[in-house]
Amino acid sequence: MVIKFNVFGKQMSVHRIEQHWQLFNDSDTGMSARVYDVVIPSELTPDELAGYLDDIFHEYANEKFPEVVKLT
Repeated sequence: MVIKFNVFGKQMSVHRIEQHWQLFNDSDTGMSARVYDVVIPSELTPDELAGYLDDIFHEYANEKFPEVVKLT
């Protein structure tokens, strides 16, 4: 399962691999780089991911991108 997000203007995706969530930075060219500094609790449901990412990255909020938006 892959869920894409706009995290305050930055394209990111969360992948469910086995029983764990993994966060990735996504580029416009289709390449992804894993974000090892953020651990997403495995018990979170897909519906809770946007709120969790908002809590982690809220310092990047701005007038143009005031919240995390689920894209897919």
